[in-house]
Amino acid sequence: MARLSPDNVQRAKDLIALYPQPRSALIPILHVAQEQDGWLTPDGMAHVAELLGLAPAEVYGTASFYDMLFTHPVGKFLVSVCTNLACMLNGGYELLAHAEERLGVAPGGTTDDGQFTLEDVECIAYCGSAPCAAVNWRFFGPLTPDDFDRLVDDLAAGRLDREVPPHGTLCRVRRQAPAPAPAPQP
Repeated sequence: MARLSPDNVQRAKDLIALYPQPRSALIPILHVAQEQDGWLTPDGMAHVAELLGLAPAEVYGTASFYDMLFTHPVGKFLVSVCTNLACMLNGGYELLAHAEERLGVAPGGTTDDGQFTLEDVECIAYCGSAPCAAVNWRFFGPLTPDDFDRLVDDLAAGRLDREVPPHGTLCRVRRQAPAPAPAPQP
């Protein structure tokens, strides 16, 4: 798989400039790499290690620790169905069972077309809208099975592209670097 694109190398350098120590930019740069490919490829992680002067094992160790970073391919849409207490009491497990049936995959699985990866999560902190789900960290709820089906249909048809970017994109607003210098004090 790909190393970082020239544009993303520049983004990485801009991120490094925000921190006093280059390794402090590791997680933000991993998010850039994941946005590029939808997951953290071995070549992408090796490139990040080169940019930061780290061993590839250090990068992989960080990438494999955090659950928002994926070291294996996932679908364009990461569907996270909450089954924690508020959701469980309001039908979270039933929603998860319906999602499994609708998508044809168990949690951790990806649909054959590569569009959807399903996961069972403990809490997405959207308890007031239980049962709920997140798609690429955008929240939806409360969801009935019919609501879930409409959500999947809308995602597949591209009707939610403005609200739900492809997996890996956390934020569409880019941080600017170097950080602006503080205004001189009189």
